[in-house]
Formats: sequence, C-alpha cells, structure tokens
Amino acid sequence: MRYQSTRGNSTQQSFLEILLGGLAPDGGLYLPTQYPQVTSAQLDSWRGLPYADLAYEVLSLYCDDIPESDLRTLLRKTYTDQVYCNGRSQDNAKDITPLHWLGEEGGTRIGLLSLSNGPTLAFKDMAMQLLGNLFEYTLKRAGQKLNILGATSGDTGSAAEYAMRGKEGVKVFMLSPRGKMSAFQSAQMYSLQDPNIFNLAVAGVFDDCQDIVKAVSNDHAFKANNQIGTVNSINWGRVVAQVVYYFQGYLLATKSSAEKVSFTVPSGNFGNICAGHIARMMGLPIKHLVAATNENDVLDEFFRTGVYRARKSAETLHTSSPSMDISKASNFERFVFDLLSQDGKATAEKFKQVDEAGGFDISQEVIFKEMGKYGFQSGRSTHQNRLDTIRNIYQQYGTMIDTHTADGVKVAREHLQAGIPMIVLETALPVKFEETIEEALGRPAECPPAFKDIKSLPQYVENIDADINQVKDFITAHLN
Repeated sequence: MRYQSTRGNSTQQSFLEILLGGLAPDGGLYLPTQYPQVTSAQLDSWRGLPYADLAYEVLSLYCDDIPESDLRTLLRKTYTDQVYCNGRSQDNAKDITPLHWLGEEGGTRIGLLSLSNGPTLAFKDMAMQLLGNLFEYTLKRAGQKLNILGATSGDTGSAAEYAMRGKEGVKVFMLSPRGKMSAFQSAQMYSLQDPNIFNLAVAGVFDDCQDIVKAVSNDHAFKANNQIGTVNSINWGRVVAQVVYYFQGYLLATKSSAEKVSFTVPSGNFGNICAGHIARMMGLPIKHLVAATNENDVLDEFFRTGVYRARKSAETLHTSSPSMDISKASNFERFVFDLLSQDGKATAEKFKQVDEAGGFDISQEVIFKEMGKYGFQSGRSTHQNRLDTIRNIYQQYGTMIDTHTADGVKVAREHLQAGIPMIVLETALPVKFEETIEEALGRPAECPPAFKDIKSLPQYVENIDADINQVKDFITAHLN
C-alpha cells in the first residue's frame, strides 16, 4: 500500500513512513493511492469477530509494512475490555463499541454506537490508544524519538495525552484554546503531571491552535531538527483507526451484507466522518453519511450549497458543544481530493483559494451535482436544540447523552429513512459537559468513580499568545 498527498507534489510512501509525520511535505494530507475493496463475503465472514481481530482485518489492508504478528499483538494490546471500561458497566463491553438501540422512529430503528468507553470518556480514545502503541512500536524499531505537537478543541488533547503518557521516546506539546473547553475537559488535560506532557493554553480559538500546528509542520527544517509529529486527525494513522468502528457498527446493526445502514456523525473537523467516507469507499454498505454541525456550520453550508467558507477566529462561536467549535475543517481536504477525482493540482488550487480568499464555491460545477453518489447529507443544531434533545432522549428512552451526541441525534431525526437503520456516533460521556446537562435535566451527569475528584486536582498549564514563534521557543526549551 502506497500513500499520496492530496496536493499531488510529494513522493509516495508506505504506512510506517507517513505514520509519525502528519502533513505531507507539499502541505497536503496523505491518502492511499487506492482504497482496498471489501467483498460481501469478506464482510459476512467478519461477523462475530472480537473488535481487535476485526481491526486487524481492516487495518492490515492499509498497514502492510507491519508484520502480521506485530500488528495483531498491537491491536490485541489496545482493544481490550479493561482499557475500554471507564465509561460504564456493560454486559456487552467485549464489543468495545457496543450498539445501543434507542427505539423506532420514522419507520426505522435509531441507535447510538457507544464510542466513549475509553480512558478519557470520548470517541477520540478509539484511535488514540492505538496510535500511542503504534508510535512506541515504530520509534523503538527505528531508535528514534518523537515530539508531538497537537491542537485540541476539547477531546483530542486529553485522548492524546492519556495515550502517550509514559510512552518511551515521546513528548507531547498540546495547544488548546484558553477558556473555550468545558471545566471537565480542561481538568482532564491540565491535571496530568507526567514529565513528557506539556499543555499550552492559546489566547484564541481552536482554529488558531490548528493553524500553528500546520505552520510548524510546514517549517520542514524545524520539523526535522526537532522530530515533530502530529496526532491530530491530519495524521492518517488516526483516521484509518476510526474506519474500524464503522465496520463494527454496521455488523452489529445487520444480519447480512445485503442490508444498508446510515450513520450520523457530529462533525467539526471532518475527521470522524472522513473515516466513514473511507469505509463507504471500501464497499461498506452505507446509505447516507449525515454530518451534524453546531452553530459553526461551515460543513452543513457546504453540503447544502456547494460553498466552502472558512470562518475567521472572530466569527467562530463558543458553544455548548465546544469540541465542534471549528470553522476550518482540516480533514475536509481528503474528501475534496476524492471529489476532484484525486487530482492533486486541482485540490491544491482549491485550498489556495481557502488561504487567500477564505473559501471556494463549486455550486455551479458538475462535481456539485454529482456529489450525491458519495451519500452525504447534513444539518445543524443550536443550544436550544441540544437542551431539547438531551431532555427528550432522557425522558423517552432513559438514556443520558452529551451535547455533541445531541447535535447528532437532532440532525439524524431529520434524515430518517424507513427501513434503513440510523446509527448516531456517540461522541463523549455527558459528564464532560455537565453544565449543559444540569441545564437540560436539572440534575448532574453521572460521573465514573475514577474522575469524581478531577476538577479539584492541581492544574499545570502554560498561557501563551497565538504566536508560532512562542510555540517553537517553548518546544525547543523543553526538549532536553
């Protein structure tokens, strides 16, 4: 398996060659030169496999430069019911991502794929725990060290830090928007005292943090001299690990590969739903992929109108689903590359327009009229929608959901199709956004015992400006 840049001007490489780096040298994102195809017979043969073994079947198609025995060992070390048990006690914990049906609405079943049972109670753990083990494996083989620079709008940061803490040869420098995360999210990150973890709170919004990460990645000399890598969803390893739970969700929801399902995905940076797009391109029978945004609706606007309009920092709203307070979706470039028939030059031109003019418009182009073949739909929600949905799901089904999952459920209900099961990807446990849960339900969210006192712990964080040079200086000062 070889990987190419979405901007078409970088040498093709193998999985292990791109794993640690993030962006391609030409500023693009990596994608395989072709998507491996999964047959109906293969899909049916995977029914009932433990999650780690299903992950092997999917990921071995992409990671063919890792010996089979090593990859199986890494996956079985990662996906255990001991690692994915923090969220709640479940009889079906062995599924790792259990499917919880809510009920029947609009002539079809609607359910939640539980992705929040990992160490930080958010779906990011599903990929990040594997990435931590893959990084350690790769660095040991090569005798190298890695300094991870990441940006988070809430959950990526804690998932990365919990996955990398104590890992040999790895340091983590995580940027977060100061004052823009929930109290629980901030405490989860800033209370860590591991010597290889560094938190930097940036005066700005998530997109400022993400722009700094991209700028550092594009400074090739600095990146090489300081062994800089990434764990944001611009990293292909993270995206491909998320592909697995689409297969798991499908297999849990169906009895044969002749059936189709739809997925609704709360989406800000387009990473999670990009994994669904990849699964669909591999042949997974997905009817629709529904992108659910909050008030920062750049993705919903694109799928409705064909206009991709990245917002400026001042236009990015601070909402009660803060992990989606993103107005420049990094992973969107991967879909645009496929939409443009994998034309790197054309993709580079589109994203040059984003940099210079703030966006692009394909509403009058043939590709916009043909976009339906990829199965995308979209919708948005507001704070009041979230409150209403959290309250309704709790009253109707006795299930408590977080704010981002509420965005997903609200939009999913607008796209139900009789006879096609709708699976909403759960984003996090409600306790991570307890202020809004209290507002919606008049009672606190349930908190796993391990996190009961987290907000009272000492917090360690460095406040900095949205300045690439300040970030570079901090990194170089803490490498020894």
